[in-house]
Amino acid sequence: MKENKQLLDSIISGIHEKKGKNITTIDLRGIPGVICDYFVICEGNSPSQVSAVAESVEHVVKTNIQESPIRVQGQQLAEWVGIDYGDIIVHVFIPELRSFFNIDNLWSDAKIVNIPNLD
Repeated sequence: MKENKQLLDSIISGIHEKKGKNITTIDLRGIPGVICDYFVICEGNSPSQVSAVAESVEHVVKTNIQESPIRVQGQQLAEWVGIDYGDIIVHVFIPELRSFFNIDNLWSDAKIVNIPNLD
């Protein structure tokens, strides 16, 4: 569990470093059939910011806790980048796609925490 806390903190630091906004963590532990323990969802204002946030998350996590993602998807269009760390999956969206997919509200029984923006 300690590793998840360190990974979560590093992911959030990476998002903050590139001014990612509207960060939400969704604690999925204890919910049957889920594929991971946490979702971390955030957004960038443009595809270039989405890409920068995703790269920052990878860099900060690698620097802080020497972990690399299992896979990263979506960097070509950079409208939605998914970063899979196994127990934690990070979603970096442009705002329009985030509202379209609305994954923030898929699990009504999950514990949701909104992280304040750094501005």
